[in-house]
Parts: sequence; structure tokens; C-alpha cells
Amino acid sequence: PPRSTLFPYTTLFRSGTGRKGGGHHHRSEQDLSGLAGKLGVDEDKLSEAVSAAREATRPTERTKPSEQTQAEREAAREARQAAFAKALAKELGIDEAKVTAALDELRTERKTERAAQEKAVLDQAVTDGKLTQAEADAVQKAADQGLVRIGGR
Repeated sequence: PPRSTLFPYTTLFRSGTGRKGGGHHHRSEQDLSGLAGKLGVDEDKLSEAVSAAREATRPTERTKPSEQTQAEREAAREARQAAFAKALAKELGIDEAKVTAALDELRTERKTERAAQEKAVLDQAVTDGKLTQAEADAVQKAADQGLVRIGGR
């Protein structure tokens, strides 16, 4: 599936309900715990604030990503991220810049973890003889450009 451009901050906290394998639930708990630590707030309070911020920033209209240019999707994503950070800061009574920095840091950590996992999957495929190193490099290049996702399934 293509990478989601729909509200990356809230996808950090999405539960695994209804998802194949439910593996995202554990991840959302880690994200919530990590953000609570970065902000110095209780996880239960943060969970309630995230729900309220999601509700407050829920889009009333959706434009299909296929109807937007890449630049329009990026601008819309950045606007949603800023609105969510502002709403979350308001719910928590914390400075918006602190919330934005914590969310950005958490997203960067998650991206780094995902890159390491993708590399491990490709390295294992080369080790197992399923791909040559050149093929693995080509897959990584396509993943870096957002054309494919690498998974260990």
C-alpha cells in the first residue's frame, strides 16, 4: 500500500483495532508512552488529549490524494500537523512549540526505526539468496522515493 499522507501525527497513536495481526496497537502504546515522557504528562491525560485534538481537527471535507499534486498533499499534511499540534497543546495546557518539537522528534525516531527494519529485511533477503545486492539496492532506492514499501511479511 502507498505511504499515508493523511495526518502522520495521529497515525502515531492509531490503535491496531480491525487491522490484520493487530501489531499497530503495541506501537501506538509505545508512541503514546514516548510522547508522554517527552512532554512530561501522564499517559492517560495524553490519551484523552490526543482523542480530543483529533476530534477538534477532523477534516470536514476530504480531497482524494489522487486529485492533488505532491506539493498540495505536502502542504495539506503540514497544515494538518500544525493544527493537530496546536489543538493538542491547547488540550494539555502546554506550549505549542514544545508539543510540535516532541511530535517531530517522535516521528523522526519512528522513521529511523523503520529505515533500520527495512535495511534488515533487505539484508536478510540478500543473505537468503532471494535478492542480489544490486536488486536490494534498487528496492531501497524505490522505497526511498516512496514507490514501494519494504516489509518483512
